[in-house]
Amino acid sequence: MNEHGLNERQLRFAEYYIEKGNASEAYRLAGYKSDKESVVSATSSQLLANPKVRAYIDSRLSNVHADIIMGSDEVMQRLTAIARGKATGKTLRGVGQGEQVIADIEPSIGEQHNALVQIGKRYGMWVDRQDINANVGVTIVDDVEDDE
Repeated sequence: MNEHGLNERQLRFAEYYIEKGNASEAYRLAGYKSDKESVVSATSSQLLANPKVRAYIDSRLSNVHADIIMGSDEVMQRLTAIARGKATGKTLRGVGQGEQVIADIEPSIGEQHNALVQIGKRYGMWVDRQDINANVGVTIVDDVEDDE
């Protein structure tokens, strides 16, 4: 058993499942044996339903997604770096006789402004507000007929 409470074949199954996305294929690659497809399908489904195997797969997939998908903290860090002029981009710069080199450039004023607007939206700083002041009298009309 490893630190996740999985035996070696369960761990291999989970890793192959993450890689291939197919439980039956992961079952075979992990070293489980069966000649009947119905047994492979049923047993691989049972492995996926195993709480320890499922927790391991979910944990690994969340780490993969964290590496691929930018979170809100990273978005704010990048916007802040742009707004402060600390982020750089790449551009081609002519050095003469038709020759060019790749050079770093700082964000333009427009790019910095856009980053500031995005940060402001995140913190609710740019809320459109309308001031409505009215001096209106109230008139009550009694137009309900009496049943007498």
